[in-house]
Amino acid sequence: MNRPERIENDTTALMRGIGEAAKAASRRLAIATPEEKNNALKAAAKALRAATPAILAANAKDVEAAKAAGRPASFVDRLLLNEKRVAGIAKGLEEIAELPDPIGTVLAEWTRPNGLKFQRVRVPLGTIGIIYESRPNVTADAGALSLKAGNASILRGGSESHHSSVAIHACLVEGLRAAGLPEAAIQLVPTTDREAVGAMLRGLDGAVDVIVPRGGKSLVQRVQEEARVPVFAHLEGICHTYVDKAANIDIALPIVVNAKMRRTGVCGATECLLIDKNAKSDFVAPLVKALLDEGCEVRGDAIVQKVDLRVKPASNEDFGKEFLEPIIAVKMVDGVDEAIDHIARYGSQHTDAIITESEETAERFLDRVDSAIVLVNASTQFADGGEFGFGGEIGIATGKMHARGPVGVEQLTSFKYKVRGNGQIRPK
Repeated sequence: MNRPERIENDTTALMRGIGEAAKAASRRLAIATPEEKNNALKAAAKALRAATPAILAANAKDVEAAKAAGRPASFVDRLLLNEKRVAGIAKGLEEIAELPDPIGTVLAEWTRPNGLKFQRVRVPLGTIGIIYESRPNVTADAGALSLKAGNASILRGGSESHHSSVAIHACLVEGLRAAGLPEAAIQLVPTTDREAVGAMLRGLDGAVDVIVPRGGKSLVQRVQEEARVPVFAHLEGICHTYVDKAANIDIALPIVVNAKMRRTGVCGATECLLIDKNAKSDFVAPLVKALLDEGCEVRGDAIVQKVDLRVKPASNEDFGKEFLEPIIAVKMVDGVDEAIDHIARYGSQHTDAIITESEETAERFLDRVDSAIVLVNASTQFADGGEFGFGGEIGIATGKMHARGPVGVEQLTSFKYKVRGNGQIRPK
């Protein structure tokens, strides 16, 4: 037997065992009390804080390898951990613990004329497979949110963040152990073999109920093309900010800069700025200058190029592109309807924003832009489950089935019907 075949067989057997353990753990989690789950999350947060030096040491290995491999700065930023970010991860676990427990919530109830009593009740999905790349914080977020919703989780992080993910996962297991819950409730795939991803996409013999990919376009495309189980995903974060003619420039300036430059490598970063050509003539220059002065490369249409000599010409490919870098495409449009049409053509149904003082125009934008998140007078970088009050997120879903927008605790549940009778039978 040659070595490649042996590795494949070993990985297949490994993943089958992980699936079986997750399925068993999911049955226990489905009946876990809110106190058990919350105790596990709080204990994991405590363990994370105590293990900060070890986590940072592990992360340093990943960052060093990424830099040596010539990864772009935006990639390294997504990968990088520091004391503040680790503290934020721990705080996130505690915030998830404080959220209302969704399991068992009665969503609706009614009684039929024959006396049958119906309840629609929230229940866990079962086992969630999360496939992600360079963000080690996803290890904690995904495991914690799945646990809170009563689900087992199988985490497959990218090879670039492997050391960091292993260190963080150890803290989650410590929390599970402290709360008396099965350690297999949150499993981290221990191999970087790509066949592990394929096994998860095939469903691990029925053990995986849903897949959540979180990463670049190539990863998400592979998941959507190969998965044999439901997928919560977004392919790209091509986000727009539209500055209307009725915008307040003092509000627009900080929003536009924040939407692009706060963190350029996140999926909620604005990639295209649309400006109403009917706005005051002194609108365009300050917006463009503010971006350029912050170190952002501006690629504009013919009108925008005339505003500042530093503006580069935009190509057709620049509109509809997820840069994930300090680069932005800027285009002048003829009012809100042309902005909406542009977003429909080039956007990815992720997050889009309008800046305007006109309530009528704002409502038109809110109603007609078909994106998972639509904002008025706020930065697109609020596309984050924590900012929604969800305590974190596994990702942003841009599909329209089941989950859309930030995938938090409630989105990781399903429901079932409980029906109570007292001897009813159906007539012939």
